[in-house]
Amino acid sequence: MQAGKLEPEVAFLNASLIPDVFSLLAAAHKTHIAKSRDSLTTRTLHSELVYNYSGSSTYIVAARFNASPDEMKAVEKLIKGKEIELEELEGRTNQAQMQKHYKISGLGVGISSLADVITCRIAGRDAL
Repeated sequence: MQAGKLEPEVAFLNASLIPDVFSLLAAAHKTHIAKSRDSLTTRTLHSELVYNYSGSSTYIVAARFNASPDEMKAVEKLIKGKEIELEELEGRTNQAQMQKHYKISGLGVGISSLADVITCRIAGRDAL
């Protein structure tokens, strides 16, 4: 674990905080750029994706474990939800939770869509 190499690597994100695919792609793009420049903030690509999608530069929750197939099945049972198409994300978001997580006031949403505000925060966080 100290080496930062886990097999298989996975990243879990709360789907209710993802307003559309574009914001997720923005976080993935930042992750890819950081990897290509050898400047990851975290140890792995998957934790970097979680970091880049988070609402704060100091907020990251990661659980690392070397799970057996039986343990993976147990983890699957903990996840309350079902697999959906990416296009369905927008209809499953929690606007109040997203505004709280990203510290977005009503004014920000009045100017643009919540998805646009979140994507801009993700893309511009390092520039501020």
